Amino acid sequence: MLSARIRSAPEDFVVDEIDAFEASGAGEHLLLTIEKRGMNTAFAAKRIAQWAGVAESAIGYAGLKDRHALTRQRFSVWIPKKIAPDIAALQSDDLRVLAHAWHARKLPRGALAGNRFALTLRGIVGDAGVIDERLRAIAARGVPNYFGEQRFGRGGDNVAKALSMFAGRRVPREERTHLLSAARSELFNRVLAERVRRGDWDRGLDGEVWMLDGSRSVFGPEPWNDTLAERLARFDIHPSGPLWGRGELRSQGEARALELAVLDDSGPQALRAGLERAGLEQERRALRLRPQALAWEWREADALRLRFELPAGCYATTVLAELGEVVDAAYG
Repeated sequence: MLSARIRSAPEDFVVDEIDAFEASGAGEHLLLTIEKRGMNTAFAAKRIAQWAGVAESAIGYAGLKDRHALTRQRFSVWIPKKIAPDIAALQSDDLRVLAHAWHARKLPRGALAGNRFALTLRGIVGDAGVIDERLRAIAARGVPNYFGEQRFGRGGDNVAKALSMFAGRRVPREERTHLLSAARSELFNRVLAERVRRGDWDRGLDGEVWMLDGSRSVFGPEPWNDTLAERLARFDIHPSGPLWGRGELRSQGEARALELAVLDDSGPQALRAGLERAGLEQERRALRLRPQALAWEWREADALRLRFELPAGCYATTVLAELGEVVDAAYG
């Protein structure tokens, strides 16, 4: 449909965290709203720890942000006795403190409502009218909720590393967490790809488990009825796929049979067994993703600016992939 490139410059990939809560105004954790350019979350956390004179374990953040972007996100830093260093000493050309406030607890992973994106595609080759029509279809129908390529590491080798880890290779704790996530994501994406191939990724099968929009809560299976149809049509619920772990699949009937058939090859079986031995429990993830507040404007004949919001854990690159071939200039 189109070919284009993204992230020709950090300003072409702007991400703002959508906060899940307000600062309490009291406590020994200083919440910092940081704008950073060309800097990933881990590097920013290290710089904040050095500024505050604390261990990196005293720093909290809700989500990970890529280096090749202009991003705004919150960090918490534990400061005993609430005697904070000079904020001005933390400022630099690539890191700015936009706001700060005291809070009662360390900022935990996942404590954000979502992310707001402003992305610029450049060097577009494709018919503008066709691209506009495709964007309208995405706004109306949503897209398959794949885990993005970032989940699988540079070169996409995290799944292979996970298999090696499951076979006995020792890895650091933080890397282990990433590899477990990659293994789970690979299995989910396989199920979703089959649902996309069949054309039923955004409708229910017999035995479907439903996920509430904007939530991790699930219900079902239950018999198909007009109420479920109406809720599905207005994006209040979504069909779901497995995030593998110990225990029985919640899906039944046709949905369960499909999931097990897709994950029955030797590679998926090894990933399933490794995840179960690691102690993860069965969970679910929505198969469908609908970008919120999707808007776009043509800056030039070959440059398109997109704006939209996604829930936490969902990927802007997944949305872009539905437009065609988008080359990430930051990664070659």
